Formats: sequence, structure tokens, C-alpha cells
Amino acid sequence: MELEVLKITGEKTGRTVSLDDSVFGITPNDHAIYLDVKQYQANQRQGTHKSKERSEVSGSTRKLKRQKGTGTARLGDVNSPVLRGGGRAFGPKPRDYGFKLNKKVKRLARKSALTYKAQQADIIVIEDFSFENIKTKNYVKLLNDLKVNDVKTLLLTSQIDQHIYMSGRNIPTVSVRLAADITSFEVLRAKKLILQESAVKVIEETLNK
Repeated sequence: MELEVLKITGEKTGRTVSLDDSVFGITPNDHAIYLDVKQYQANQRQGTHKSKERSEVSGSTRKLKRQKGTGTARLGDVNSPVLRGGGRAFGPKPRDYGFKLNKKVKRLARKSALTYKAQQADIIVIEDFSFENIKTKNYVKLLNDLKVNDVKTLLLTSQIDQHIYMSGRNIPTVSVRLAADITSFEVLRAKKLILQESAVKVIEETLNK
């Protein structure tokens, strides 16, 4: 697939870039995408939820009433889960929600996500650039010139650029990531995928290892 390379002003540079069909033109695998997104979201969970069990609640351990002869159900101490203020039965405990996923499945999922973006014509390739200083208005102007100011965008850069990242971090609809760290979740969440010209090669090298 051939895409035109744009300037940051939105004008054409007269150059084109070829997207590798082995990354941007495969047969998408929806189940691989599901697993990759599920793992990504699972890894974002802190897993620090905790409730007190019967043995952890503060209260007397004296048996409230005799075992038999009351005509009602048996009852132990005031920490019983059936009483108000007692411990919680089978409550949540701190845990790690992460799970293992094979590298080949992750790679397939990310290729599938990029293929969907290519099929929907939601990929924009722009020349390599940097901002002279850190200003949000620089990034806003970029979005306006590319006519994507009203949609969620993901900009992939070939290398770390603090001026670009810091300029866009206060805009709710903007994400800036390294091309080598691409994830299916972020690609699919964005309406438009903006690639720096040099980032295209990084993505293809990363996903064709």
C-alpha cells in the first residue's frame, strides 16, 4: 500500500511511503486482538483490592448464645459474616491479574490492528518533525492542519521526543507513543493513527522479527 507523506502543515511533500503488506495487509485475526487487549487491560489493574475476613475484624470472640435450644440458627461471635459489622466471606484479596501471552500472538494481534486501520484509511504519514519548544498550541496547530482536531489520535514516533510528548499530553484526545512500543489497545482506541515517516520502518522491523 502506498501513502502520501504530508508536511506538518498538512501539505503534500511529493513523496510516498510503501506500507509492508506483511504488517499492514494481513488477514486480521480478531481472537488474537482480543487476547492482546485483554492482557494489556489486565496488566493495568492494580489488584490491591482487599476486604477484611472474619479473623481480621476487631471484635470479641465470645460465643453470643448457646449452640442448641434457642430455636434459631447457630451463631458464633460478633465477627460472623452474617452479622452487621462482621467480616466478609470470600472477599477480594490482593492479586496479580496479568497472564502470559506468546510473542507470536501479540505480534499477530498488532499486525491485525494496523491492518484494520489501513483498510479503513485511518493512517496518516507525516514527515519527521520536532517542536522548538514545549507548547500545547504547537500540537493543537498540528491537529488543525491535519484536520484531525476533533477525533482521538495516536502519534507514533521513531524515538523519544520530549517536546512532542509534553506538548500533547494536556490534550485529552491525544496519545504519543514510541513506534517500538506499539500496542493493539492503543491502536484500536484511536480514530486516526499518525505515523512519522521514520516510524513506519521501526514498526515493520519490530513486528517482522
